[in-house]
Amino acid sequence: MTNKALLIINLGTPDSPSYFHVFKYLRQFLSDEKVLNVNPILRFFLVNFIICPSRSFSSSKIYKKVWDSINGSPLLFNTKMLAEKVNSKLDGIDVHYAMRYQSPSIKNQLEKILLKNPDEIIVLPLFPHYAAATTGSVFKEVSRCLASKWVIPKVTYINQYYDNRKFIDAWVEKASSFDLKSYDKIIFSYHGVPNSHVDNVYPDSLCSDNDCELGITDKNKFCYKATVYETTKLIAAELGINQNDYEVTFQSRLTNKWLDPFTDKVLEKLPSENKNKVLVFSPAFTADCLETIYEIGDEYQEIFQDAGGQILDYVPSLNYSNKWAEAIIDIADLNDYKN
Repeated sequence: MTNKALLIINLGTPDSPSYFHVFKYLRQFLSDEKVLNVNPILRFFLVNFIICPSRSFSSSKIYKKVWDSINGSPLLFNTKMLAEKVNSKLDGIDVHYAMRYQSPSIKNQLEKILLKNPDEIIVLPLFPHYAAATTGSVFKEVSRCLASKWVIPKVTYINQYYDNRKFIDAWVEKASSFDLKSYDKIIFSYHGVPNSHVDNVYPDSLCSDNDCELGITDKNKFCYKATVYETTKLIAAELGINQNDYEVTFQSRLTNKWLDPFTDKVLEKLPSENKNKVLVFSPAFTADCLETIYEIGDEYQEIFQDAGGQILDYVPSLNYSNKWAEAIIDIADLNDYKN
């Protein structure tokens, strides 16, 4: 068989919850033009003199709350364990994991892969839905790291898999431990992106012109908003959740010019509608991290209860579940290599 390597890539995490490491992580993350798409000089000034100095203190405190004394960063640990599980299911495939920002870096992991002279490198970002700030940035960095190499093997980029059957099944399994009918409302909360990012997908229109909530078309198939709505419909259909019983929302916004409705605002108003028991899915987060453990599990819990809500439960991320590992193999088209 062809000598292949699989590189799974997640967003990134500080090396520790210290102010210095959080500052370093935020600086690298926000200096990416795919993330903060503004004039380079303005971006340098904003990142180094305004955003990072002010946010690193507060972010450091939050990271300390989610940091495990043994395993460290939950995002890094879950990604590492996933790579090991996928590797254990395959014969003849070199499985590696990297972070787009910080460690282990894409550059270092590619160096390790190239030492074994593979015929093909499969790059699989752990982001089910294409977005320029995540998947697009990963592809750009992989290309940059390989550009200087004398020998470049075949590189296969997996750009999205929001509708992959095994990916959907992995989420269905995660929901199996919850009595879905006991909840007054089910929220599908996705990481937000600026409106301008989804608008840039369309050369001659805006996202709002393309009915992305209704379904996938040839025009919107790479629109983050369209694909997250499609994932939601597929999961809901498998679980038998009526359309009136769930809502799609977006979290982690930096400004109000991001995709809405905003998760925190929706949760705040649900108790006034007699929706006092709520279950939250976050299908864009395939590994539990600060945004799921703290933002949903702590911040949103407090917002919901302060508004009069009673119970806010969260469906854990896929992390390194067996079904998620099987989905990764299927998405990467490596079923022929299973042991």
